[in-house]
Amino acid sequence: MRKCFLTGLLVLVPLAITAWVLNLVIGTLDQSLLFVPERWQPHTLFGFDIPGLGAILTLLIVFIVGLLANNLIGNFVLRQWERLLNRIPVVSSLYGSVKQVSDTLFSSSGNAFRKAVLIPYPHADSYTIGFLTGVPGGDVKNHLVGDYVSVYVPTTPNPTSGFFLMLARDKVVELDMTVDAALKYIVSMGVVAPD
Repeated sequence: MRKCFLTGLLVLVPLAITAWVLNLVIGTLDQSLLFVPERWQPHTLFGFDIPGLGAILTLLIVFIVGLLANNLIGNFVLRQWERLLNRIPVVSSLYGSVKQVSDTLFSSSGNAFRKAVLIPYPHADSYTIGFLTGVPGGDVKNHLVGDYVSVYVPTTPNPTSGFFLMLARDKVVELDMTVDAALKYIVSMGVVAPD
């Protein structure tokens, strides 16, 4: 009985968590329907809500904004919009920081999270997986003697939180592992080992 129960848990828990995460994501994206006039909302038109319609609307808006921003006129409008935002005191610092991080993370030419590395952490006799994010800059590099790299160390099982470390390059071992495989390894707490 115990074996059957554990087998059932192994089958149902990942399925339940996947369904919960998808429900959370789609529910959040469905909030974009609140910007649609009441008379055009599915509940008014059909008498019931259509789950996922807001998610489709959100993805469509993101695609259209990307399409418009990629042409000459859209690029000009985007630059003017950013100039306007950069003149508003509190908004400029917040928008500038978020834009810089998102440009680094989502740019195809950027090198953030492009390489999985093995580093000694939290002490010299234990190791963890991190992601190479670049080299220290600004005034920080003036105070570091030698060749250093910047490494992001995600926490388990939530990789969106973690630690930012600057380590000597000779202490960092580059792994022959994709970023996706390393993330799965971290999120699974070492259970799903890469090939």
